[in-house]
Amino acid sequence: MNRRQFIHTTAIASLASSLAAIPAVAQGKRKPRILLRNGWQSINIGDIAHYLGMMELIKAHGIDADVRFWSSNMENGADTLFQKEFPEVPFFLNDKEKIATAFEECDFLLHGSGSGFVAYKDTMRWHKETGKPFGIIGISLTTINDDVINTLKQADFVYFRDGVSAQKALDLGVPSPPHMGWGPDTAFGVVKLRDDEKALAFMKENNLEEGKFLCCIPRYRWTPFWLVKKGRPFEQFKQDRNDEKKEADHAPYREAIIQVTRQTDMKVLITCEDQTQIPLGKEMIYDPLPDDVKKKVVWRDNYWLTDEALSVYVRSAGLFGNEMHSPIMCIANGIPATVGRWDEQTNKGFMWRDIGLDEWLFTMDDEARVAKIPETILAIAKDPAAAKAKALKARDIVLEKQKEQFDNLKKSLTTLALK
Repeated sequence: MNRRQFIHTTAIASLASSLAAIPAVAQGKRKPRILLRNGWQSINIGDIAHYLGMMELIKAHGIDADVRFWSSNMENGADTLFQKEFPEVPFFLNDKEKIATAFEECDFLLHGSGSGFVAYKDTMRWHKETGKPFGIIGISLTTINDDVINTLKQADFVYFRDGVSAQKALDLGVPSPPHMGWGPDTAFGVVKLRDDEKALAFMKENNLEEGKFLCCIPRYRWTPFWLVKKGRPFEQFKQDRNDEKKEADHAPYREAIIQVTRQTDMKVLITCEDQTQIPLGKEMIYDPLPDDVKKKVVWRDNYWLTDEALSVYVRSAGLFGNEMHSPIMCIANGIPATVGRWDEQTNKGFMWRDIGLDEWLFTMDDEARVAKIPETILAIAKDPAAAKAKALKARDIVLEKQKEQFDNLKKSLTTLALK
């Protein structure tokens, strides 16, 4: 071999070696792979909506990537629902081998919506073990410690689902926009999910006509998980607080139902977002109602999944109560919805201010605000068109911020291909 041949052969070998060291995604040989970390529980249709909404948003915004879903819980039919909607997306629970494989094969970790930075330890581990990038969409800032803050600072982007959390993060030194700011909970992404067959059958059975009923969802101050989760310990202080406040937290809605059913042709459906709310709705809302009012009220006595629930919500004239994610799904579909909140929760309720719905947000320990609940709900029932216009205006704000969120995800994935 002469010198020229030797140099040429060595250069080709060196180039081949360099290419082998470059990830396949950067060579254009495959799509980027996203590891979605979400799915905290399944006794609540709102928690299920977090990742269903994320998947809808990924598709809607043209994110050209393969997704693998790392969940903590897929019970109560959530696994079947997810497989029906996204059969191409593999999911796994907290399995060491599958997590290790995902860490090796995926390029970007995306932490989805939750009551806080729920999987910050997993996200921190991802960053330390792989050195690969990650992003966070739609969380509240609850737990605050050095690990949380330092991990947030290293994200490609961080979107907090309420402005209060976003400001708190800014005050703690998390980099300011365009890498951090307010951005909607991913449950706002649930717009195509439906089970019309079940919804229409339920409505027919209970004489609920489209556009002629409102939905109401009760809630305890503290969710009594010990009633529905095996091994969850009973917590006396939470039970005591629930017992102390459940009358005050639901009396305004009973009054609203009385006024709506007596002054309009609307009916009311009392339903649930989590399983513990089914008996609560009967005890605190339905049973104490006057007999003439009960004739126009339906109490749903069993749990449903997100697809059936949303198929009913979109046929209603609106929703009210003390939950968060059913209202989110309503606004995402242009359906009016009010929110009752309290300080025992995270700051999530304040997202209603962020999207221009402060008039429909009620802090249940503020007597002046609580006094306005019946008249506010009655106004929605009396003028559904005006209420819907208000809901659609809020939805426009959500849609604009969603575009910003997923444009940032696109940028992160594009950067992967350039490395």
